[in-house]
Amino acid sequence: MSSPMTDLELVRRYEPIVRYTEGEQFFPCAVERYVEQCSLWAHHPNGSEQLFVAEGKLNLEELAKPRQAGFGAVFYLKFIEPLNLAQYASFLLNRRGVKALQQIKKFRAGLGRLARVGYAARMMDALFSLTLLLRGRVPGATAAAAALTYHRTLKKGERYVYYARVFREHGWIALQYWFFYPFNNWRSGFNGVNDHEADWEMVMVYLYEKPDGAPAPRWVAYASHDYQGDDLRRRWDDRAEFETLDGHPLIYAAAGSHASYFRRGEYLTEIEIPYLDQFARVLDRARELWGRFLRQTPSDAPTSNVIRIPFVDYARGDGMSIGPGQSKTWTPVLLDPLPGWASQYRGLWGLYARDPISGENAPAGPLYHRDGAMRSSAYNPFGWAGLDKIPPPPAEMQTLEASRAALRARQTELDAEIQTRGAALLNMGVELSALKGNPHLTKLSQTLAAQTKTRADESKALRRERAEGRARLDALETRIARLNAGEDDSPRAHIHRLAQPASAAELSIGRWAEFWAATSIGFLLVGFVLLLVSAREQLLIGVIGMTTALVFVESVFRRQVAELINRITMALAIVATLLILYDFFWQIIVGAVLVAGLFLISENLRELRG
Repeated sequence: MSSPMTDLELVRRYEPIVRYTEGEQFFPCAVERYVEQCSLWAHHPNGSEQLFVAEGKLNLEELAKPRQAGFGAVFYLKFIEPLNLAQYASFLLNRRGVKALQQIKKFRAGLGRLARVGYAARMMDALFSLTLLLRGRVPGATAAAAALTYHRTLKKGERYVYYARVFREHGWIALQYWFFYPFNNWRSGFNGVNDHEADWEMVMVYLYEKPDGAPAPRWVAYASHDYQGDDLRRRWDDRAEFETLDGHPLIYAAAGSHASYFRRGEYLTEIEIPYLDQFARVLDRARELWGRFLRQTPSDAPTSNVIRIPFVDYARGDGMSIGPGQSKTWTPVLLDPLPGWASQYRGLWGLYARDPISGENAPAGPLYHRDGAMRSSAYNPFGWAGLDKIPPPPAEMQTLEASRAALRARQTELDAEIQTRGAALLNMGVELSALKGNPHLTKLSQTLAAQTKTRADESKALRRERAEGRARLDALETRIARLNAGEDDSPRAHIHRLAQPASAAELSIGRWAEFWAATSIGFLLVGFVLLLVSAREQLLIGVIGMTTALVFVESVFRRQVAELINRITMALAIVATLLILYDFFWQIIVGAVLVAGLFLISENLRELRG
């Protein structure tokens, strides 16, 4: 029997292969190189900024030192001093800058993101874009400066680094991989939601020990935007939703955002607007009820919640690839024991842009959220992906058999207790009957009646528990039989919301439709202004007519005219029904009561004849 694998050997055996999108500019790097080019600051609640360590004097040891600041203060690193116009022009004209940019292959977005959603989502997107003028944001030239700095660093020595931790619990082994990127240029590079300095991304591989002690992979889980819990993970043998290469999990990293996906493709990602999440849930419920009661199921066209902003994550996997057997390979760093820079520094790893919704603020480190609270993946790596309630395969049969034995024992106890209590309840009922007709025993009769009711309720509860126990035993027996037969659950039975890339049909919208999607909201706003200026007295009719025309044009581009007519017909039918109810309310009520009365007479007479 071979000796057990060390933690580093396990980490290397299952280290991921990350495939990037053509045009990606930033890749996982060593934190020490990044930190050495940063300065350390603190932002105070009164708006002042305090420099703690200047650029050139900061390193990982210095970063880990404890520092005091008042409540509400935010510690952060500053990686880039944004280029002004003159510096940016000089960078573009500089040969080194041109060469660095030429090394970055041109990114082609393909189908515009606004063509993938409807008018309401486009309107919310327009409002969101306008908020960038009012809230904190990373300056536009920062991405260019970060790209230049990063590529200069690569010239000093190419190193692609991940940071790993290993956890063991209840027969599971969790391999946690952290990737640090010096910059997230999703907004400026790929029309996404935000830019921010620094970016931490994480994936997990879950193993279990086979009876011979050898580790075997069972699950993988990738951090990806707003997905959480069970939706984060895929089973190792689910080849339709998850890929491996020579036993290494494949990750398709989204361009700019670096979110991790299981399959290559383009993903419509909806970003929730803070403070409106309750309203978003109400709209989700309304859509569900519309489909359930009116049988108006949504079409195959992409749908989005109007309270969320649509963006596209490009995880095409057609760019550079890092991992075993690829053109670039990993340099692993095992965080055991945890270094001070990871455990002691709770501040942001890049610029604090003072963004109230935090999208443009840099993230905290691998252990902490922006507010300093510990990430659940750091203290509960199994529960983070919903595995804290699932035993590893070898332990499942033992757990099932132990549960079956305990349940059988409880059923035996219940049978005996029900028998005893049933006999006692019969005696109480007989005695209660004997007390009837004796006025002088009224108080005793009332007391005994109350006791009898209590005993009857207790007996009923025991019988319910026994019936439920039998059902549970049947379920356990069925599960044990399936496992003994070698059957397994569906690999996607645990998934509530499945991340799926856009289909070929969704990406086949013509260029005119893309143009229309990009300009329709602007046309709507301009038309509203023209109506307000030139025909204010007809404003309502004009807005309705203009909106109707825009919706019709949209349906033509999407080849959904029939569906539009169907929905309009349904809406008009509902409106007509409400108008009829309003105008003839009492007549309808009288008619309904009359029909109900005649129906009851008919049913009762039929029963007499029977």
